[in-house]
Amino acid sequence: MSKRLAILTAFAIALFAGVGPTACLAQTGKGIDNLAGAWQGKVQFTTGAFADTKDLEFMYAFNAGGTMTESSNYDAAPPVPPAYGVWRKVGVRKYEAKYNFYLSKAVSSADELVKGGGWAPDGYGTLTQKITLSADGNSFDSKVTVELLGKDGKVMAGGGEGTASGRRIRF
Repeated sequence: MSKRLAILTAFAIALFAGVGPTACLAQTGKGIDNLAGAWQGKVQFTTGAFADTKDLEFMYAFNAGGTMTESSNYDAAPPVPPAYGVWRKVGVRKYEAKYNFYLSKAVSSADELVKGGGWAPDGYGTLTQKITLSADGNSFDSKVTVELLGKDGKVMAGGGEGTASGRRIRF
């Protein structure tokens, strides 16, 4: 058997035996102390501009390399893109996440929407979370804060604090 064929055969056996690259990807988020993976959660702010929102939900993707993406069921009101950020482990089953999202200025009339295109940029927000992963690694609870900043980078009113919980999305 040629050297190349032997390498390909060994790779195929490892792949089907579950020790190749797909096994590594499939293991993302496994284990009792691993935040990496996809999550769905509920958020309730107790102070600030979002405190009256009682049905806020977040979808999170915590990537193995320490980056993350978050999107909410309110991303269309007003239209904003998902939030992007970073996360890190700070202790046993303890994590921190920090992520930013853009704010859109709401239009004041239909005429403004038609003439100006509407929904102009209006600053950004920074969310931080202190996350505690459950003992089985399939859920979390956290404290969350939001800070709102105008286009000039200065802190605006409306920031607040709250709690969040999440559950891992699995097949």
